[in-house]
Amino acid sequence: MENVLNSLSKKKFSKYTTLILVTSELVLLNLSYYCSFLLKFGDLDRLELKEPKLILVLSNIFWIGISVNLKYYKLIRIEKFYHQLIKTAKVFFLHIFLVTILIVGLKLTDVSRLRILYFYLVAFFTIVLFRYLFIKSLQIIRTKGYNYRNVLFIGYSEATNKIIQFLSSNLSFGYKIIGYFNNNQSNTQINYLGDFEKSMDYIKNNKIDEIYISMSDKDIEYINQIISIAEKLMIRIKIIPNLNQYSIFRKMNVDYYNETPVLLLLKEPLEDPIKELSKRAFDVIFSLIIILFVLPWLVPIISMLIAITSRGPIFFKQLRTGMDGKDFFCYKFRTMTINTTSDYEQATMHDSRITKIGKILRKSNLDEFPQFLNVFFGQMSIVGPRPHMLKHTKDFTEIKDNYLIRHYVKPGITGWAQVNGYRGETKTKNDVIKRVEFDIWYIENWAFFLDMKIIWLTIKNMLLGDKNAY
Repeated sequence: MENVLNSLSKKKFSKYTTLILVTSELVLLNLSYYCSFLLKFGDLDRLELKEPKLILVLSNIFWIGISVNLKYYKLIRIEKFYHQLIKTAKVFFLHIFLVTILIVGLKLTDVSRLRILYFYLVAFFTIVLFRYLFIKSLQIIRTKGYNYRNVLFIGYSEATNKIIQFLSSNLSFGYKIIGYFNNNQSNTQINYLGDFEKSMDYIKNNKIDEIYISMSDKDIEYINQIISIAEKLMIRIKIIPNLNQYSIFRKMNVDYYNETPVLLLLKEPLEDPIKELSKRAFDVIFSLIIILFVLPWLVPIISMLIAITSRGPIFFKQLRTGMDGKDFFCYKFRTMTINTTSDYEQATMHDSRITKIGKILRKSNLDEFPQFLNVFFGQMSIVGPRPHMLKHTKDFTEIKDNYLIRHYVKPGITGWAQVNGYRGETKTKNDVIKRVEFDIWYIENWAFFLDMKIIWLTIKNMLLGDKNAY
């Protein structure tokens, strides 16, 4: 077994892992189809009918077509399984869509809707479980020193050092860093192999899988020579641009205008009209459900409790900063006694302004429920960066230069920063900085399933309690 692994470690066998993954998941898809008959009917007799056979054949064709189109079987070593789960969900969503069109369009009558549901439930959970175990197995193999890629660095910069630290941080990535070439030796733990001129002979005479190049424009002649040699030896080239002057941004993205690459300082998935529409549709549906089925009984109960425990209005409204810096009135159930400091002073632990019922409302997040009206009318979203009072928008902008980026999207009732422990009072400058970093990460990485995760974590915190809720 060890000899086999040693042999594989010296080969590019990603095509084999892909073949195993494709074949195994197709087998699981078909087994799930058979299993759905057993769950619904207790036997496989109805599988002999023409319509179920047609759906089975087309299910395989749809699966392959969708997987190829979405690059579902492209495994990235440094990719988190969470992203694999999202890709799997997308494949299943499109597959269900096509099969539904097939059943409705052809008016297939010998197809049980409940059996189809069983089919997708079994297929989804078995394929997700198999993919998880498969990827974990690959990671364990790489951790043991097999299935690695030899990586060489040409040139050295701060950005190079960050890449080296990242690739070295986890053995399961399967990268073996050979060393680096640079005209000047840097203070780093990886091997210094010599200047640029020596790199060319080294590349020709050693087994290298990937080369990362980080050189200035004055070294363009060397860069072109290295690329030429690498392409002849089928070595993958990756360029590390020196963009330290833009270090306030978490990452950059490349867009193409015709064939000219343009660096984007911030990736915004919600700039896609389809994604923006899907988020808005969810906001409207979710908020409408709350408005129609929860607020009609919740508002009278909370209103009575507020009226009994303190004098003043039931609702509290405050100007807050919204999308694109536009101010709007944010609504909450009133949790404080009437005071003159609420527009510039945050609530603190043991705040004397907070009423007895207010403590319960704030701890349980029930005070935020009127904001579903803000969501329905388009001023807020269910998930997004929390809106701050106007004074804090001004103050926090002075603490964090890119603070206002969080207003590229609609503010939310809950957000990524809140479920990661940065909600409520901002006691230090670091609290502001971390909150902004989480908010920007959310904007750059928005996905429908990320919103679902944040909603689930919010509900979980409501039930279990949040130490920062006061």
